[in-house]
Amino acid sequence: MKILLAPAAAFLIAAGPAAPAPTPSYPPDAVTTHTIALGGRTYAYTARAGSIALENEKGETNCRMFYTAFTANGVDPRTRPVTFLYNGGPGSSTIWLRMGSFGPVRVQAGDAAPTRNAPFNLLDNQYSLLDRTDLVFVDAPDTGFSRIVGVGKPSDFFGVDPDVRAFAQFVTRYLSAFGRWNSPKFLFGESYGTPRSAMLVNALQRQGVGINGVVLLSSILDFSLDWSINFSPTAIGGNDWAFVLYLPTEAAAAWYHHVLPGPAITLAALLPQVEDFATHEYLEALAQGANLPAAQYADVVTKLHQYTGLSEQYIRQSNLRVPYTRYQTELLRESGVATGRLDARYTSIMLDRISDQTDFDPTDAAIDAAFVAAGNYYVRQVLNYQTTLVYRPITSLFRQWEWKHNGSLPTNTAQDLAAAMSFNPNLKVFSANGYYDFATPFYATVYTLNHLMMPASLQANVSYGFYDAGHMVYVHPEALTQFHADLEAWYARVLNPGR
Repeated sequence: MKILLAPAAAFLIAAGPAAPAPTPSYPPDAVTTHTIALGGRTYAYTARAGSIALENEKGETNCRMFYTAFTANGVDPRTRPVTFLYNGGPGSSTIWLRMGSFGPVRVQAGDAAPTRNAPFNLLDNQYSLLDRTDLVFVDAPDTGFSRIVGVGKPSDFFGVDPDVRAFAQFVTRYLSAFGRWNSPKFLFGESYGTPRSAMLVNALQRQGVGINGVVLLSSILDFSLDWSINFSPTAIGGNDWAFVLYLPTEAAAAWYHHVLPGPAITLAALLPQVEDFATHEYLEALAQGANLPAAQYADVVTKLHQYTGLSEQYIRQSNLRVPYTRYQTELLRESGVATGRLDARYTSIMLDRISDQTDFDPTDAAIDAAFVAAGNYYVRQVLNYQTTLVYRPITSLFRQWEWKHNGSLPTNTAQDLAAAMSFNPNLKVFSANGYYDFATPFYATVYTLNHLMMPASLQANVSYGFYDAGHMVYVHPEALTQFHADLEAWYARVLNPGR
């Protein structure tokens, strides 16, 4: 838990209420028409780049949330599906999903390699879901072109529960503004967008806003399973669950970089072995702590070496517990590079060859410039949204964020998803996961979703997709191809049950 010191100004005599924040000048919504060819058919669609005002309980404007909506022409908006998409952070805009996943255009970024310098290629997106659903990409408050305005203040939005209230208000206002109340509705969150979705679907449904389905991309619903957050995880042996649940991702990374000892093996054959070892022998060994017999200790060391590619000496010096941040730097240390946190397929040179931390994420370094440049060009020049505002891809909110959910720490939103599925037994969930993702490891997601304490009838409403990619599954074209196919099939099942 962080303890914040009171600023010096807090000890001065108050000079009256602070003046409301100045409201940036927001242009009218930019509306343009386009076409896209998908699956041998041409679709005409309208793109709208604009903002929706939020209000506090007194009816005073306190935020404007920016969005880009892509809606098919010539269809009944009352019955056409609509999907709300957002990234996470906290403090991330939705430029990544907007420019990389299922919108009508996609930037061509480096796949497991640095992207070439500008100019960057913007492609018609053959993987767009516009054939299946309208798409509304939403920037969280104070990210992208969204801004806290008027009487708004950071504490109104910078926290687990305030954030959900903002998104719930945005969704309902969008539905009202564009006549979408009777449309099938979907939520699509990535990274921190997944706990947001778990809470948002529960909040919306309790307000009478029915949701048909939720897509969770690269999930972290229960933060007690991730030691990198400033919480004290509630798990056996302290942080031991994190070591167990990250192990399959470490094995996948070692496999990808060809550093596993022993005969060649496919990833499909490797991962079930690692998962079984992790949740049985490894978990039991960690639970014993100092009471672990020497022979069993030695056996675990041997298997960890086999599954991670790290030396037995390093594993012993780490007492069987290697934080993933150290794994990133240790795995390929002899080559002088570290692997990515968001996607272990990416690597970067380590100037400090003996460091156990990276200065930056190789994934970010490889793709950020392409996404940010293409995103600004697309919204400003293609969609014709004319503004002098700076687009904020990432806002540093982490230390300001109020992590308490319903007054409790660590943040656990799995209970919200379970409650939402219980409230609406027809709600369907699709969980998409990349094997090389250290930010939100896939096996932790499986563990979490298998412990929602739901009956089998509701558990069957959860579907999975696993991909040969990292946190941002869509940057790997082969994974995006499969992800798109999986979602096309999933949307069809959700919208046409029984067929």
